[in-house]
Amino acid sequence: MTGLFATACNQVAEEVKKEAQTAVAQTNEKVQKVIDDLGLVYVEEGAQNIITYDEVNAAQQAWCDALVKIGQLKETGGDYKAYAEQVLSEAYNYDNGKVFFKPTLAFGEQTFRNDKKGALAYFIGGDPDYPNDKGFALTPWVKARYDNAGPNNEGIQIYGSVAITMGNVWVTGKDGKEVMVDKTWVFKKGKDGKLRIIVHKSALPFSPNLG
Repeated sequence: MTGLFATACNQVAEEVKKEAQTAVAQTNEKVQKVIDDLGLVYVEEGAQNIITYDEVNAAQQAWCDALVKIGQLKETGGDYKAYAEQVLSEAYNYDNGKVFFKPTLAFGEQTFRNDKKGALAYFIGGDPDYPNDKGFALTPWVKARYDNAGPNNEGIQIYGSVAITMGNVWVTGKDGKEVMVDKTWVFKKGKDGKLRIIVHKSALPFSPNLG
Protein backbone atom coordinates (compact mmCIF):
# COMPACT_ATOMS: atom_id res chain seq x y z
CA MET A 1 0.00 0.00 0.00
CA THR A 2 2.80 2.35 0.93
CA GLY A 3 4.57 1.53 -2.31
CA LEU A 4 1.47 2.32 -4.38
CA PHE A 5 1.09 5.67 -2.57
CA ALA A 6 4.71 6.58 -3.22
CA THR A 7 4.35 5.66 -6.90
CA ALA A 8 1.24 7.84 -7.21
CA CYS A 9 3.04 10.74 -5.56
CA ASN A 10 5.98 10.36 -7.93
CA GLN A 11 3.64 10.37 -10.93
CA VAL A 12 1.94 13.53 -9.72
CA ALA A 13 5.33 15.18 -9.15
CA GLU A 14 6.44 14.24 -12.68
CA GLU A 15 3.24 15.68 -14.17
CA VAL A 16 3.69 18.93 -12.25
CA LYS A 17 7.31 19.11 -13.42
CA LYS A 18 6.29 18.56 -17.06
CA GLU A 19 3.60 21.25 -16.80
CA ALA A 20 6.14 23.68 -15.36
CA GLN A 21 8.63 22.89 -18.12
CA THR A 22 5.91 23.40 -20.74
CA ALA A 23 4.95 26.76 -19.21
CA VAL A 24 8.58 27.89 -19.21
CA ALA A 25 9.02 26.77 -22.81
CA GLN A 26 5.91 28.71 -23.84
CA THR A 27 7.14 31.78 -21.97
CA ASN A 28 10.53 31.48 -23.66
CA GLU A 29 8.84 31.29 -27.06
CA LYS A 30 6.88 34.47 -26.31
CA VAL A 31 10.01 36.23 -25.09
CA GLN A 32 11.96 35.07 -28.12
CA LYS A 33 9.25 36.40 -30.42
CA VAL A 34 9.54 39.85 -28.82
CA ILE A 35 13.32 39.66 -29.11
CA ASP A 36 13.03 38.78 -32.79
CA ASP A 37 10.34 41.38 -33.51
CA LEU A 38 12.41 44.16 -31.92
CA GLY A 39 15.69 42.96 -33.36
CA LEU A 40 17.31 42.91 -29.91
CA VAL A 41 20.91 41.69 -29.66
CA TYR A 42 21.80 42.26 -26.00
CA VAL A 43 19.22 40.16 -24.12
CA GLU A 44 20.67 37.87 -21.47
CA GLU A 45 20.19 34.12 -21.83
CA GLY A 46 17.07 32.82 -20.10
CA ALA A 47 15.29 36.19 -19.93
CA GLN A 48 11.65 35.77 -18.92
CA ASN A 49 10.59 39.39 -19.22
CA ILE A 50 11.34 41.89 -21.97
CA ILE A 51 11.10 45.66 -21.98
CA THR A 52 10.12 47.14 -25.33
CA TYR A 53 11.44 50.26 -27.00
CA ASP A 54 7.98 51.81 -26.79
CA GLU A 55 7.92 51.29 -23.02
CA VAL A 56 11.34 52.88 -22.60
CA ASN A 57 10.46 55.90 -24.71
CA ALA A 58 7.15 56.30 -22.86
CA ALA A 59 8.96 56.20 -19.50
CA GLN A 60 11.41 58.88 -20.62
CA GLN A 61 8.63 61.15 -21.86
CA ALA A 62 6.66 60.56 -18.65
CA TRP A 63 9.69 61.74 -16.65
CA CYS A 64 9.88 64.93 -18.73
CA ASP A 65 6.15 65.56 -18.32
CA ALA A 66 6.35 65.00 -14.55
CA LEU A 67 9.22 67.47 -14.21
CA VAL A 68 7.14 70.17 -15.89
CA LYS A 69 4.02 69.33 -13.87
CA ILE A 70 5.82 69.72 -10.51
CA GLY A 71 6.68 73.31 -11.41
CA GLN A 72 3.20 73.99 -12.74
CA LEU A 73 1.61 72.81 -9.50
CA LYS A 74 3.93 75.05 -7.49
CA GLU A 75 3.01 78.05 -9.67
CA THR A 76 -0.74 77.42 -9.36
CA GLY A 77 -0.80 76.65 -5.66
CA GLY A 78 -1.20 72.90 -6.06
CA ASP A 79 0.26 70.21 -3.84
CA TYR A 80 3.52 69.92 -5.72
CA LYS A 81 5.25 68.13 -2.84
CA ALA A 82 2.73 65.27 -2.77
CA TYR A 83 2.96 64.96 -6.54
CA ALA A 84 6.78 64.91 -6.44
CA GLU A 85 6.66 62.15 -3.81
CA GLN A 86 4.26 60.23 -6.04
CA VAL A 87 6.62 60.57 -8.99
CA LEU A 88 9.53 59.26 -6.93
CA SER A 89 7.45 56.24 -5.91
CA GLU A 90 6.12 55.48 -9.38
CA ALA A 91 8.98 56.49 -11.68
CA TYR A 92 11.90 55.50 -9.45
CA ASN A 93 12.70 52.26 -7.64
CA TYR A 94 13.14 53.77 -4.16
CA ASP A 95 10.18 51.86 -2.67
CA ASN A 96 11.36 48.53 -4.09
CA GLY A 97 15.17 48.54 -3.88
CA LYS A 98 18.26 50.53 -4.78
CA VAL A 99 18.45 53.66 -6.90
CA PHE A 100 21.67 55.37 -7.96
CA PHE A 101 20.87 59.03 -8.67
CA LYS A 102 23.42 61.67 -9.59
CA PRO A 103 21.50 64.91 -10.28
CA THR A 104 22.75 67.62 -12.62
CA LEU A 105 23.44 70.35 -10.06
CA ALA A 106 24.39 68.29 -7.01
CA PHE A 107 27.96 68.52 -5.73
CA GLY A 108 30.33 67.71 -2.87
CA GLU A 109 29.21 65.22 -0.23
CA GLN A 110 25.64 65.40 -1.53
CA THR A 111 26.44 64.62 -5.15
CA PHE A 112 24.71 61.23 -5.05
CA ARG A 113 21.11 60.78 -3.88
CA ASN A 114 20.61 57.11 -3.14
CA ASP A 115 17.48 57.54 -1.02
CA LYS A 116 14.09 59.13 -1.66
CA LYS A 117 14.63 61.94 0.87
CA GLY A 118 17.68 63.20 -0.99
CA ALA A 119 15.98 62.90 -4.37
CA LEU A 120 12.92 64.80 -3.15
CA ALA A 121 15.11 67.55 -1.77
CA TYR A 122 16.81 67.93 -5.13
CA PHE A 123 13.54 68.28 -7.03
CA ILE A 124 11.60 70.56 -4.67
CA GLY A 125 14.07 71.89 -2.09
CA GLY A 126 12.99 72.91 1.41
CA ASP A 127 14.93 70.23 3.27
CA PRO A 128 17.34 71.62 5.91
CA ASP A 129 19.50 68.52 5.51
CA TYR A 130 20.11 69.62 1.90
CA PRO A 131 20.59 73.40 2.25
CA ASN A 132 22.03 73.83 -1.26
CA ASP A 133 18.94 72.42 -2.97
CA LYS A 134 16.61 75.12 -4.28
CA GLY A 135 14.30 72.73 -6.11
CA PHE A 136 15.33 71.90 -9.67
CA ALA A 137 11.72 71.22 -10.70
CA LEU A 138 10.47 74.53 -9.29
CA THR A 139 12.28 76.76 -11.81
CA PRO A 140 9.62 76.23 -13.27
CA TRP A 141 10.24 74.47 -16.55
CA VAL A 142 7.48 75.02 -19.10
CA LYS A 143 8.61 72.31 -21.48
CA ALA A 144 10.87 69.26 -21.38
CA ARG A 145 11.88 66.80 -24.05
CA TYR A 146 14.46 64.07 -24.51
CA ASP A 147 16.41 62.40 -27.27
CA ASN A 148 18.61 59.32 -27.23
CA ALA A 149 22.01 59.00 -28.86
CA GLY A 150 21.69 57.90 -32.48
CA PRO A 151 18.64 57.24 -34.66
CA ASN A 152 16.19 54.33 -34.54
CA ASN A 153 16.52 53.56 -30.84
CA GLU A 154 20.30 53.09 -31.08
CA GLY A 155 20.58 54.96 -27.79
CA ILE A 156 18.65 52.23 -25.97
CA GLN A 157 20.07 48.88 -24.89
CA ILE A 158 17.61 46.20 -23.72
CA TYR A 159 18.81 43.23 -21.67
CA GLY A 160 15.46 41.67 -20.80
CA SER A 161 13.81 43.26 -17.77
CA VAL A 162 16.50 45.99 -17.74
CA ALA A 163 17.07 48.76 -20.30
CA ILE A 164 19.74 51.46 -20.52
CA THR A 165 19.42 54.78 -22.31
CA MET A 166 21.95 57.48 -23.11
CA GLY A 167 21.22 60.87 -24.65
CA ASN A 168 20.03 64.33 -23.68
CA VAL A 169 17.16 66.07 -21.95
CA TRP A 170 16.18 69.58 -22.98
CA VAL A 171 14.31 71.84 -20.54
CA THR A 172 12.82 75.24 -21.32
CA GLY A 173 12.28 77.99 -18.75
CA LYS A 174 9.59 80.71 -18.69
CA ASP A 175 12.04 83.02 -20.46
CA GLY A 176 12.11 80.66 -23.44
CA LYS A 177 15.73 79.68 -22.86
CA GLU A 178 16.41 76.00 -23.45
CA VAL A 179 19.04 74.13 -21.45
CA MET A 180 20.47 70.74 -22.44
CA VAL A 181 21.82 68.13 -20.04
CA ASP A 182 23.49 64.79 -20.74
CA LYS A 183 21.38 61.97 -19.38
CA THR A 184 21.83 58.25 -18.74
CA TRP A 185 18.97 56.19 -17.33
CA VAL A 186 18.66 52.53 -16.40
CA PHE A 187 15.12 51.19 -16.16
CA LYS A 188 13.98 47.94 -14.55
CA LYS A 189 10.64 46.32 -15.25
CA GLY A 190 8.88 45.20 -12.08
CA LYS A 191 6.57 42.24 -11.54
CA ASP A 192 3.68 44.67 -11.95
CA GLY A 193 4.88 45.44 -15.47
CA LYS A 194 5.90 49.02 -14.67
CA LEU A 195 9.28 50.50 -15.57
CA ARG A 196 11.17 52.21 -12.75
CA ILE A 197 14.46 54.08 -12.76
CA ILE A 198 17.28 52.31 -10.93
CA VAL A 199 20.12 54.52 -12.25
CA HIS A 200 19.88 58.21 -13.18
CA LYS A 201 23.05 60.07 -14.17
CA SER A 202 22.74 63.67 -15.27
CA ALA A 203 25.39 66.29 -16.07
CA LEU A 204 25.88 69.55 -17.92
CA PRO A 205 27.77 69.05 -21.23
CA PHE A 206 31.51 69.62 -21.15
CA SER A 207 32.50 72.96 -22.65
CA PRO A 208 36.28 73.22 -23.21
CA ASN A 209 37.95 76.57 -22.68
CA LEU A 210 39.42 77.45 -26.05
CA GLY A 211 40.89 80.77 -24.91
